[in-house]
Amino acid sequence: MHKSSAWPLAGVYAVLMVYASLYPFDQWRDQDLVPWSFVTHPWTPYWSGFDVVSNWLGYAPLGFWLTLGALRSGVQRGTVAYSVMAAAGLSFLLESLQSYLPARVPSLLDFSLNTAGALCGASAAHALEQLGWLDRWSRFRARWFVPDARLSLVALFLWPTALLFPAAVPFGLGQVLERLEDAVGAWLKDTPFLEWLPLRHVELQPLVPGAELLCVMLGLLTPCLLGFSIIRHQHQRLLAVVVVVGMGVAASALSAALSFGPRHAWVWLQLPTWLGMAMGIVVACIMSMLSARACLACLLCVLVLNLAILNQAPASEYFAQTLQTWEQGRFIRFHGVAQWLGWLWPYGVLGLALARAGRSDEGRA
Repeated sequence: MHKSSAWPLAGVYAVLMVYASLYPFDQWRDQDLVPWSFVTHPWTPYWSGFDVVSNWLGYAPLGFWLTLGALRSGVQRGTVAYSVMAAAGLSFLLESLQSYLPARVPSLLDFSLNTAGALCGASAAHALEQLGWLDRWSRFRARWFVPDARLSLVALFLWPTALLFPAAVPFGLGQVLERLEDAVGAWLKDTPFLEWLPLRHVELQPLVPGAELLCVMLGLLTPCLLGFSIIRHQHQRLLAVVVVVGMGVAASALSAALSFGPRHAWVWLQLPTWLGMAMGIVVACIMSMLSARACLACLLCVLVLNLAILNQAPASEYFAQTLQTWEQGRFIRFHGVAQWLGWLWPYGVLGLALARAGRSDEGRA
């Protein structure tokens, strides 16, 4: 069986669809209706082009990754049908569960668009297989990446999506301390356990431009070093730096455009950001000469330092206003998905780097 990145990506994407469909998981109630009664309801007249496109596109990657995973595992017959049935089953289950959530409205239109999107994604994967493009990808992967690169590739694929949720600092993923303190404090309010928490007695101070520059540089170095740990040759690593920078800039610009409008897509490119990106590119090019094991060690140091600096700073008021566009506006369906990716991505990479470093040490022993 071919070890493909498609299965982990399909699993991650399925979890994200569950979160996006059931967010905010609040005020569950029974309306004395059959959960799947939405199938007999007329199509809602209240829909927009954004709803149609988002529901259709939302399940296309799931159908694609399911079909690709099946094909890479040696299944040749019925891959499209099985993948569409699995995606449609997930959509049907989630639409049924939405009948218990006051903030969500189950819809036959949504289910139909989800299924159509999964069909398009599955058909695209099957077509690529028939055209030989998947074999070309396999050969490309064998030339570029080490054999155990699967989970690292999944993390790299998820990085641009994690950047879509607006961050207080460009590329500054994992800033969770302030919200975590507030959430835990609210849970333990009026209980004796509240006194056990090591709560701060002073307010967090905003980052000075120099610290912001450093966070931008470290945030850009993180995916570069993760890529270096699985890429075979230095010239390939230098090309990977170009790809990482391009993906990061594009995702950050898209996030700004979604939050503030297309005219403000580049508002995040301030002087500290420019300098941090330039320094990150230079340092990444220098580190491309290191061994994979040294890159993992540097990745751990970069992650710990970046998270330590980011979590000693508060989110700005301007950033808080930006979140309202996501939390209360049309991006409510994607708010939870992008937010959790943005929060957890660096910690997932930290665990992945520790695991790979441990395996490397065992191999040397």
